[in-house]
Amino acid sequence: MRLFRKIRRKLLLSGKIRNYLIYALGEILLIVIGVLIAWKINNLNELRKNRIVELKIYQSLNEELNSNLVLLNASIVSYTENTKIIENTIDNIIDKLPSKLTEKEKRSIIYVNFKPTKLHYGAVNSINTTNKFEFIESDMLKDLIAAYPNELDNFQSQETKIENIIVNRLQPAIEKYVSLIDMLTQREFKVSSVDSFSTNSNYAQLLKSRAYQNSLVDRLLQTEIQLTNAINLRDKTQTIAYQLSKELNN
Repeated sequence: MRLFRKIRRKLLLSGKIRNYLIYALGEILLIVIGVLIAWKINNLNELRKNRIVELKIYQSLNEELNSNLVLLNASIVSYTENTKIIENTIDNIIDKLPSKLTEKEKRSIIYVNFKPTKLHYGAVNSINTTNKFEFIESDMLKDLIAAYPNELDNFQSQETKIENIIVNRLQPAIEKYVSLIDMLTQREFKVSSVDSFSTNSNYAQLLKSRAYQNSLVDRLLQTEIQLTNAINLRDKTQTIAYQLSKELNN
């Protein structure tokens, strides 16, 4: 800067105004170029930092989606199996004489096994509720991520509906007519310890019970809905995972 001031003073003293103006314009141009270079470097640094944040977001979300895919595949298998068991009970067992029931068929009648699918949503919720959303460049990916929490909520809501049917309707209907010893496994309690307070099961009355039949049919209908939900949610999860992999590989 001291050198520039000496040059300007020398030109002013020489009286060569034209040369001075040319020099002044050149100096201004140099300053502008310097500012632009500094701005560009700063902008590149910001882009680099944003890309690092973006990749971390993608990696975290990718892990969550892959975990959900494993859980959804397992739930699809479980819902399919549940549907077959319930359909077989309705179609082939309800009208059967209790004396003709096999042990396997009795187990199907009192089948209440249900394991909720605990899907992960921490990463996707974090993106949707914080400024992390701004770091995602792909508009398609933004739309998919923004819609995903609603898909998860719908899935969990349907699972809660099935669980309520089992816990509040189906299980009480079964317990009204079926002995405790038929509902417990030897792994849970020693058979001798429950013999003293268990009563004989009445499968005939259970199968004729409207509460049992209605709750069984309702469980079947809701399970079929949830099976469709699980398949659709798996497809959407795979779509997001695919778009994520493209962004990670760019």
